[in-house]
Amino acid sequence: MRSGVDEDDETEPSDQVRSSKPEPSAATPGEREKIGGSPAPGLHLVATPIGNLGDITQRALELLRTADLIVCEDTRVTAKLLARYGIATRMLPYHEHNAERMRPELLQRLAEGRAIALVSDAGTPLVSDPGYKLVREAIAAGHEVTALPGASASLTALLLSGLPPDRFFFAGFLPAKSGERRRDLAGLAAIPSTLIFYESANRLAESLADMRAALADRPAAVARELTKLHEEVRRGSLGALADHYAKAGPPKGEIVIVVGPPLAETTAVSEADLDRALKQALAHMSLKDAATAVAAATGRPRREIYARALALAGADRDA
Repeated sequence: MRSGVDEDDETEPSDQVRSSKPEPSAATPGEREKIGGSPAPGLHLVATPIGNLGDITQRALELLRTADLIVCEDTRVTAKLLARYGIATRMLPYHEHNAERMRPELLQRLAEGRAIALVSDAGTPLVSDPGYKLVREAIAAGHEVTALPGASASLTALLLSGLPPDRFFFAGFLPAKSGERRRDLAGLAAIPSTLIFYESANRLAESLADMRAALADRPAAVARELTKLHEEVRRGSLGALADHYAKAGPPKGEIVIVVGPPLAETTAVSEADLDRALKQALAHMSLKDAATAVAAATGRPRREIYARALALAGADRDA
């Protein structure tokens, strides 16, 4: 292509073109994608929609269309997105079951100067998917790694929760077994931030009950079907949400749970509420873990909470 210069034009176009374009080595990764109409060699982390297929950027579409290869969790899921936009780029699966085998092959392709797009089934790559190790090894090998930002279920749920967004901690998926889940939650109880979790619908009611036991009855929100037709955000205390889903049964869709930070020290907590939180925690945790979790959630001194927990445990033994 001659950039609109007529063949009869006496001006030499090649020099004009060269002088108007930056050299690839001097451009940023985003600028290099545009040079020559093809992406720069390297690993490109591409965010994809979390539900509504319209939530994808123009830059992401162009990268997916022109990359040498698209690496995805499930080719059947990504194929729906590509079909929507008429993209025929070759795909390869990369997931937790084949990652160890596929990683050397992908690193070899990067070494050959290929442009590889990495996507997850939905949202931003590396958030609860196996892409982290590939990125780490690509960086270690000196390959270019860049990101094309976009949709994220965790951040979307945080915005819709009505809970403090200034400081938050993303904890991903909790363990499937209740005992392990409670231990993990006890370790998160003292974090002075809003907490964000992913969870399966079948474990939702159980997990919410464990959260109330470990974190006390904090304000929370359950978000599902985000950006889709039946998007729902249910807000309330952890206890109220646990009761609702225990009665209503597992909801449909992908689930994000957002839990408010520990209560401020100035927040008044009645003795009855304190005893109730301790009894629930003691039913699933050691005395030490229960005292730590409830102290973090209420803002009360741990020594005071521990003494109260000892008294309650002794009363239960004597009863």
